[in-house]
Amino acid sequence: MNRRPTLLAAITLTAAAALTLSACGGGDSDSSKGNDKIAGADTGSEESASPSASATESAGRPKIELPSDLKYTFEWPKTGDKEKDAILSDTEQSIKAVDMAIANQDALDKAYLFYYEGEAAFGTQEFIQNYVDQKARTTGVYRFYEPVLNVDDDGTASFSYCEDQGKAYAKYLKTNKVEKTKVTAKSYVIYHTSLKRNDKGVWVIQKIVSQRGSDKCQP
Repeated sequence: MNRRPTLLAAITLTAAAALTLSACGGGDSDSSKGNDKIAGADTGSEESASPSASATESAGRPKIELPSDLKYTFEWPKTGDKEKDAILSDTEQSIKAVDMAIANQDALDKAYLFYYEGEAAFGTQEFIQNYVDQKARTTGVYRFYEPVLNVDDDGTASFSYCEDQGKAYAKYLKTNKVEKTKVTAKSYVIYHTSLKRNDKGVWVIQKIVSQRGSDKCQP
């Protein structure tokens, strides 16, 4: 998982690479899908509307509760396509669920396991456990942009997107110290995910691969 492991200097990137499989430094995606930019999804500064409580909790979706110092901007507004919008919404919730597990210091938190399966769930568990071992959590502002989504008729999809970690940091729980890092090319990460719609109608992540310093994600 390439999603934020570098925020903890003491944490190795091994688990992160396995995870993104979800959020901060893994390998290149081997997916051949996801070549179509989402229709109607601008890459400007517009922040997507947060899903309503009824939408996020339907199908048994868990309630996500996060520390007030965590902020997100998802620059992938609704497309008008039912399936694509469902994927965008479930992906937003899956990202936040991982941060909630980190904040709860629980590598087996049920909320993120609702959205991750198989290889992706295993890698995400290792990623979260790294923060638990360091008694740290995420803080700051996370920006997600450049969405590229492809949905297949068989209930599977591929979704690629960028993450700006320039204002995202690690916070150590014992001291409340925030470990701020300089913004470099590696602050920008691209993710390639493979998803499947389960029997509850939830789009769950089965695989996730990430690459730091991607040219596509650079400002």
